[in-house]
Amino acid sequence: MDMLKRYVAITILLLFCILPIAAAATPSDYATTYTITLQPDGSALWTVEYRTPLSTESDIADFQEYSANITSVYLPQLEDLIQHSSSEAATATSRPMSIGNFSGNAVVQTSPTGQFGVVTYTFAWTNFSVPEGGLVAGDSFAGGLYLDKDSALILRYPPGYSVTSADPAPDQQSGNSLTWYGEREFGAGEPQVVLAAPSLPFLPLIALIVAVILVAVAGFAVYRRKRSPREPEAEPDEPGDLSPVLSSADLASLEDRIIGLLKAHGGERFQSEIVRELGLPKSTVSSTLNDLHHQGKIQKIKKGRENLIRLAEEDKDSRPEPDAGFR
Repeated sequence: MDMLKRYVAITILLLFCILPIAAAATPSDYATTYTITLQPDGSALWTVEYRTPLSTESDIADFQEYSANITSVYLPQLEDLIQHSSSEAATATSRPMSIGNFSGNAVVQTSPTGQFGVVTYTFAWTNFSVPEGGLVAGDSFAGGLYLDKDSALILRYPPGYSVTSADPAPDQQSGNSLTWYGEREFGAGEPQVVLAAPSLPFLPLIALIVAVILVAVAGFAVYRRKRSPREPEAEPDEPGDLSPVLSSADLASLEDRIIGLLKAHGGERFQSEIVRELGLPKSTVSSTLNDLHHQGKIQKIKKGRENLIRLAEEDKDSRPEPDAGFR
């Protein structure tokens, strides 16, 4: 088999991954790695890497020829094969499937052991596995799987998932991946891997994150409240303290009474004292004080838990002397 035919062999090997098992005589001077990365929604990203040494000028020329035709010739061939394979897998599993996002590239890599040609194909496969309380993968290998002695199958699963069972057992398990090495023949639906979804121990972490966000938002709200100027609050009314509806004349008269009361007491008086001396509901006095405040005739100053009502500067010149008994 010449060098160019070796590169074409990668598509044939991919065909063996899904269709019924077939024996193949393969050269020992190249290696193929199939990496399947499972997603929580049941889809999978496939990466197929084909690596061969470039020992002679002829090897390099063959690889360059293959690289020049990878998009126009070999990638379309691969798409046709995988589309056909997914259709057979969909029929076998009674699960709709689709293939997409095909890409392919070829590069030359240099290492201490020499030069190598590396061809990489990738594609996405929807509904490759079953997301039922976790993930169950393997039934898409409807016709089994064959790996030659220089090939490897790597199955990666999402962080937080754990392996419940793997049949047959992998040759290596590391991190979030399982690896099987060739030469090896798998039966229909193999390898079958059952994964458990992340369990409850992740919930405290989520709760902690939510709590931190809530504390941060609350702290910011308090900061904004402290930074914003606040108008003194009206004093609360007694239970059953209903404010009567005042006419314009009554309201003007009440405003004059409050202004006169303040002038009689040196220009300022606590709101509770004004309420007591007028003998009116707190809500009525509070509403009238708010009107006077908006008109600029008085100032409302917070003193502890009470409001101190003070005449505005323009009204102070006309106020009488304060009562001798005031404070």
